[in-house]
Order: sequence, then structure tokens, then C-alpha cells
Amino acid sequence: MEGKENRRKRICFVTGTRADYGIMAPVMRAIAESGKAELQVVATNMHLSERFGMTVNEVEADGFRVDARVDSLLPGDRALDVAKSMAGAEAGLADAFEELRPDLVVVLGDRYEALAAASVAVVFNIPVAHLHGGETTEGAIDDRFRHAITQLSTYHFAATPQYVDKIISLGARPEYVFHSGAPGAEIREEGEDMRELALEFEEKTGIRAGEAFILFAFHPVTILEDKGIEELKATLEAMAPFIKEGYRVLVTLPNSDPGNEGIRSALEDWASRYPEVSLVKSLGSRLFHYAMEYGSAMVGNSSAALIEAPSHRLGAVNVGIRQKGRAHGLTVVDAPGDAEKIGRMLKAVMSLEMKSVLLGMSVASLNPYYKENSAAFIANKLIDI
Repeated sequence: MEGKENRRKRICFVTGTRADYGIMAPVMRAIAESGKAELQVVATNMHLSERFGMTVNEVEADGFRVDARVDSLLPGDRALDVAKSMAGAEAGLADAFEELRPDLVVVLGDRYEALAAASVAVVFNIPVAHLHGGETTEGAIDDRFRHAITQLSTYHFAATPQYVDKIISLGARPEYVFHSGAPGAEIREEGEDMRELALEFEEKTGIRAGEAFILFAFHPVTILEDKGIEELKATLEAMAPFIKEGYRVLVTLPNSDPGNEGIRSALEDWASRYPEVSLVKSLGSRLFHYAMEYGSAMVGNSSAALIEAPSHRLGAVNVGIRQKGRAHGLTVVDAPGDAEKIGRMLKAVMSLEMKSVLLGMSVASLNPYYKENSAAFIANKLIDI
């Protein structure tokens, strides 16, 4: 068998959703372009589902070779279905790691397929590098997944100094915990033809350049019995006056967490009653950043409102408890699941006064997750360790 000393290090990224891929992509590209290590990509979960947009195609369209596909996502959104999907991910990832023989496995965040990848890597005695550890989302079961992944990982890339401290408090060796910032907080428009991007965005969403629109992303609140349906209903009620005022609404459909079917169904029913609402399974990273750059505001319970949107100086209303406990900057305001309060907060973040304040501040002061050259820093560390 080929010895490690005769080849480049194999760094394997495991990605299960459009969200984690969009954050990891610049790190993956930096490694691929370095020529110093061999990039491996394993796609699983939502990436391989037509219902969630078959986003593995986006990975390949970005020029990455997908070395293994682990088709693990079962139909249904009950706890039983998700648990079986997690078990399927473990089985498939075991086969993938046996074939690919990576030297390092990289996972991000707090999803169950990331926990499956970290668990299998430990059994194979492969070190794990974890991005976005130490954070808190009290409204989701993912909170416990994240800390479990921290315990299984050797190397840790924390988005803020406070998360460095949290990871160390969980028992990680301080010399293996790095304050990297969040790659998703970096704005990447180099080489983009903005007119072409605007046309691509219009084709995907029906929203033309110059039209005012609100970006809407809502995911299941997995610790609530109703999975967040009541919070969603309040948010939808709050949107009606803004639609009457002439705003379009761009909705990205939820992820594959327990309860996603109810959220999806409510959003599809609501969108069918408003021609001003555009519904998409996935925008892809480029168009999602375009939406944050040109949107009027963001609303819902997605982590993107806290991590990525502030770098675009986009005001956001974070609804309900899903992101409770997570750090956020001045562009984000919290609102309970109450239609009147959500509407008032949304009006505030879209006000001229608010936009004037945001334009006058640096990204570093607005976004606690931002650190210059975050993706390059992580890539270099992964190559060198």
C-alpha cells in the first residue's frame, strides 16, 4: 500500500447541506489551488435529494470533484426518519473513508451528518477538524450535536474569541484551538460579473435588479413540540403589510431537520396566495450572497442572518428561540414569535436611519464573526498541521 510519506496529505471535506458547503467552499478552493494537499469531497444528505434541490450539482458546477456520494436521507421528517438517516450516513461514510483513506476529515457546525462523519472518523483513527464549534443554539437539538463533535475532534476553528474559550472549557487542547473567524462572513465578489449575476438571479427567482425584496429563511425549531409552526405563522402574518407596500419576498425552503415537512407545507401554501412571493429550494452560495447584498432586509431564524448578512450590512430580524444564545452584531434584532413585534422590528431594520448607521461602520465592527482572510487561514492550518 502507498505510504503516506510518498504522497500529499489527503484532506476530506464532508458536506451535507447547501449551508455548510457555502461556508466551506472558499477553504476547499484554497486547498485545491495550493497544490500542497489533495482535496477530497464527500457529499451526503440533502445534497443528493431532489426535494432539497440536488445541490451536489452546485458543488460540481463550482469545479469540485465529488469523490464519494453517500445517499443517506430517508423520506419523512419524524425523529425515527432522521435517526435512520443518521445511521445510513454512518454506514455510507464508513465505506467512503475505507476507499478514500483520508489523513484528515473536515466537518462544519452541528448537523447530524457532521456528527456521523466525526464518529466514523474516530473509529478509523482519522483526526477531525471542526469549524464553527463552541457556539450555542438553544432552540435546536443541533446544539448538543455541535458539542459532541467538539469532543470527537482534534482541531478546532472557532468563529469568535468567546467560542475559543468555550471549546477549551469542553476539554480541547488550547494549542489545537484557533480563532479563525467565519469563512461565510467574508464577502466574495472577485471576478463576478454583477450584470450576469443579476440576470441569473432574476431567472432563478423572478426578482429583477432594482426590485425591493425581503429575504426569508425559516427552519424547524427542533426542541419545540410544534417545531416552530406558531413562530412561523406569526412571521407570515407580519409580512403581509410589507407585501402590500410593494416588497417582494424571497423564501428559501427549510433544511431536513425533524419537522421540516410542516414548515415547508406552510410556506408553500402561503406563497401560493401571493404572486409577490418567490420560493426556491436552494439559491446556491453565489446567489445567496447576491440576495444579501441587494435585499432590503432578512427575516426568519437562519444562522445566515447572524453570520453572513452583517458583512453585507443587511439588517435582519431573528425570530423566536432557534438561535437563542448565539452571538450577533448590531445588524440583528431579536423578536419573539409575535406578528406585531416582528413587523415593528422589520420596519426598524429597514429604516433610513438604520441603513445610514450601518453604512458608516466597518464590517469588522458590525460582524463579530468576521476576521480578515479567514478561509485562507483555515486552509493553511489544515495543510500544515
